[in-house]
Amino acid sequence: MTDKLKEFYKGIPQAEHFGDASDPLALFASWLADAESHETNDPNAMSLATVDDNGFPNVRMVLLKSSSADGFVFYTNIESAKGCELTYNPKAALCFHWKSLRRQIRIRGQIEPVTEERADEYFSTRSRGSQIGAWASKQSRPLESRFALEKAVAVFGTKYAVGKVPRPSYWSGFSLSPLEIEFWHDRPFRLHERMVFRRERMDQGWVTIRLFP
Repeated sequence: MTDKLKEFYKGIPQAEHFGDASDPLALFASWLADAESHETNDPNAMSLATVDDNGFPNVRMVLLKSSSADGFVFYTNIESAKGCELTYNPKAALCFHWKSLRRQIRIRGQIEPVTEERADEYFSTRSRGSQIGAWASKQSRPLESRFALEKAVAVFGTKYAVGKVPRPSYWSGFSLSPLEIEFWHDRPFRLHERMVFRRERMDQGWVTIRLFP
């Protein structure tokens, strides 16, 4: 590696034990922890890809709120475009890209709604402004003017001025149960490292495959 490349990679955590990884969820947690230490904004940001009822893909950025062996969880208005698409076709893909770390993780799997209790628990942790916003926004639907949104915020702000703000019935979460997780790590001369973990069902073990860059 040239001195210039050495300087470029200086300070970037390398994928130690990448080749010996056997648990993709543990590796994901390790990479996310690195991102939380290095990314300036939203290290939990991920692109979410869905498919509509006409077969066209959609992709947008959302925030991961929790991850475990059971799945990767995010929240939204379930009447929004992504909510309707996930209900129609409960399969999705996620992509994390941490530019400062030169790393990427892609995940594909089945979608399930979270329980109402879990949605209530998370909603209660949101800021009051975000809670009011969930009531005011008819996400993904036409908006006649910015004033209409601000008026809705004022209406619900007054309605829930005192006490706990309840969770709207149309605001909840989804959990992606991973069936495929691919790790990508930048290396010099575009000879990147790629490793994919696959399984057909959640109760199966992982098959690990190295891929050409």
